[in-house]
Amino acid sequence: MMFRTLLAAASAAVAATGAAAQKVPAKPDASINIPFETYQLPNGLTVIMSVDKSVPRVAVDVWYHVGSKNEKPGRTGFAHMFEHVMFTGSGHVPYGLHDRYTEGVGGYNNGSTTNDRTNYYEEVPSNYLETNLWLEADRMGWLLDKLDEAKFAAQRDIVQNERRQGIDNQPYGRSFEILTSQILPENNPYSWPVVGYMADLKNATVDDVKEFFRLYYAPNNATLAIVGNFDPAQAKKWVTTYFGEIPRGKPIERPKVEPVHLQDVRRVTFEDRVQVPRLYIAWPSVGEDSNDDMILDVASTILTGPRTARLTKELVYDRQSAAQVSAMQATSENSGMYLIQVTPRPGHTLTELEAQVDSVLDRFRNEGPTAEEMTKATAGTEFGFVSGLESNLGKADLLLRGSVFHGDPGYYRKLYAGITSVTAADVKRVLNKYLTPGRVVLSVVPIGKPDEASNAASSRKVTVAADGGHYVVEGK
Repeated sequence: MMFRTLLAAASAAVAATGAAAQKVPAKPDASINIPFETYQLPNGLTVIMSVDKSVPRVAVDVWYHVGSKNEKPGRTGFAHMFEHVMFTGSGHVPYGLHDRYTEGVGGYNNGSTTNDRTNYYEEVPSNYLETNLWLEADRMGWLLDKLDEAKFAAQRDIVQNERRQGIDNQPYGRSFEILTSQILPENNPYSWPVVGYMADLKNATVDDVKEFFRLYYAPNNATLAIVGNFDPAQAKKWVTTYFGEIPRGKPIERPKVEPVHLQDVRRVTFEDRVQVPRLYIAWPSVGEDSNDDMILDVASTILTGPRTARLTKELVYDRQSAAQVSAMQATSENSGMYLIQVTPRPGHTLTELEAQVDSVLDRFRNEGPTAEEMTKATAGTEFGFVSGLESNLGKADLLLRGSVFHGDPGYYRKLYAGITSVTAADVKRVLNKYLTPGRVVLSVVPIGKPDEASNAASSRKVTVAADGGHYVVEGK
């Protein structure tokens, strides 16, 4: 994960392998401290301010608590589409002015969309803070004043092309979508892709997205973070001036996400324009609402990465059956997926690689990690976490993550304490809890070569629906 030494602390944690399965210190480590204050405007906008005078720059980061999870079947891709539309100008900001007052003064701006949130951010010299607060407020309150059919159609075309380049015409580009579609039921709000399905993008209208904007891009569904070198008293006045008159939106009902458990293995094969087959093994796991996600991160570090990691050592160096292997925990707010990906060397099959992965995992589940593995993994995870605090934007995102997903900007303290207190017993427990026989095995093979799939006789063919809207599994 993006947000992830104290070797002594990690070693002490390893010694406690017989401790309780889930252990988070009652008093988080105080050595990580991001000073901040938070307040809320009458219209519901939450504001987080954190002063850091080390350099004369400031970051403005706005998170809207809306992502692809808030869409509906047949109407996917709207959240991501707004990531583009929000840069096309608003009521008082002509197209191009946003770049002029960020990149043109030595700063930068961008946005991103996930399953759960959409954010827009800038980092600029401190004397441009007022200007950038005005820019963000204008597109929050007056974007629809300048959104017409022509502008919408242009951005829809850009998003469709982005999908073609990044997914549809990208080798192995559909893999994550296929895995998600097979792990989750069709009505699960995490079952469709963030970028949206091509059929839904084609059918989207400007009125559809305007309705989506009015509901989700209101101040009561937004959190603003200001981090860097600025005067808090002056910043509060500017926030009130520019955001205060934007009206509160309607109450938002969050989608309910039911936990997913697979009883048996599901095998699917996708024929793609690739030269080399690739194996994916995925399990349903947990989201932000469980501490187990950070423990699965530690397990990933022990399994793959450096040449001494278990899967890397066994498959890439000792057996030399794989050219590449990786493991990761993909975490959303209310759901997650644990994924292992393996690319074979010439002369080795996906069936062979799946058996080798299973052999390594069986030993790992039974033995648990060694003290040395825990020391290296937790130190690396902690280093990644601390490194994310080096920038104003990194701190802003961490404060916003806590505020939006956990109701507490200071959640980073609990997160850091959890990372530094993961034990070998924790890792062994989550391996046995989540990496079970109930999983999805996806074989991506060259077109016309379905026999190269892992256990091909029991793997069903998956194809893209004629309208490009979803995936179809043979015999289902």
